[in-house]
Amino acid sequence: MGEILCLNAGSSSLKFALFAIRDGEPIPAASGKIENIGLEPHLIAHDAKGKTIAEQRWTQSDNATHETLLGDLLDRIEASAGPDLIGVGHRIVHGGIDFSEPVRLDDRVLARLDALCPLAPLHQPHNLAAVRAVQAVRPSLPQVACFDTGFHHAIPAVATRLALPRALEDEGVRRYGFHGISYEYIARKLGEIDPVLSGGRVIAAHLGNGASLCAIKDGQSVDTTMGFTALDGLVMGTRCGTLDPGAVLYLFQQKRMSAEQVEHLLYSESGLLGVSGVSSDMRALLASDDPRADEAIDLFAWQIARQAGALASSLGGLDMLVFTAGIGENSPEVRARSCARLAWLGVEIDAEANDSNQSIISTPASRVTVRVVPTDEERMIAIHTADLLAAGKDAS
Repeated sequence: MGEILCLNAGSSSLKFALFAIRDGEPIPAASGKIENIGLEPHLIAHDAKGKTIAEQRWTQSDNATHETLLGDLLDRIEASAGPDLIGVGHRIVHGGIDFSEPVRLDDRVLARLDALCPLAPLHQPHNLAAVRAVQAVRPSLPQVACFDTGFHHAIPAVATRLALPRALEDEGVRRYGFHGISYEYIARKLGEIDPVLSGGRVIAAHLGNGASLCAIKDGQSVDTTMGFTALDGLVMGTRCGTLDPGAVLYLFQQKRMSAEQVEHLLYSESGLLGVSGVSSDMRALLASDDPRADEAIDLFAWQIARQAGALASSLGGLDMLVFTAGIGENSPEVRARSCARLAWLGVEIDAEANDSNQSIISTPASRVTVRVVPTDEERMIAIHTADLLAAGKDAS
């Protein structure tokens, strides 16, 4: 069919993956990232076997913008893929009420997505900036939006409702949920590797710098820890997670902080960084001998277990617990601490299997199967983009 470029754009970085579509399935061709955008950008790309195939650095005097960097990236891809590059798929964090499935991007859709930027201020503006950058340098290249909120549109109304006046709900003030592209991939993968239990009661833990849990039943999202924004739920790298609204009122009324100061505090100075005073990076915390670092790790694990217990209630029990994303896939310590607090649910892990990052880390006697499943959001984006372009659908 051709090749599809998948983009995940942040404020100072751009992750990308190139897939060849063969018989409807994405085959990895290359991947990489551009880091330090705005200062001295650094591009590095690898082929499917991990071999470095391109690397370039720019200086501040080059004034390399998202647009020029994406133009250079597309030049490189087209030099190798030629006319086979058929489209670009984007991770868009927020789709709001309207967008439950991937859509073709055009100016009308972009305007509707711009209106959602206040709900995801750390992500949405940069996601959309990448769309516009591609649009500027390759106006005829089809682009597709895949939404982190999309997978959670199946959640029952009672799990989306906030106890605020209905007029606000009518304006879209409700729980949405995020990390949906990752959870959709996990649900799909579980159907392949464990078709019996995948149809049961599953909690997936997407644990990275941003972190959340999702309750999945019969392959559908039924509840999740993130809500109106990606600030809610678990403690994260620099985000506070679930917070008593009275604490926010205190910051305004007693500390006399501005809205901008509160936003910066909750999004960028809190979470693991705020509690530890050491780092937002779990690897640095695990390596630290500062007691505050250990307290931050323990809070992270405590919240995972606490909120997993709530999701188990939404599911009516638990058959499988899945760890994924950077911390979930690579930190035996975090998994062990979290699972130890879930023993009451029948979770029992095998220490040796856990320490060696095996795919199943629960003991044979455990009532709950515990798995480690690497996520692949880029593959999920490629699948959706290929399907939508093949069907010839337009934006809704």
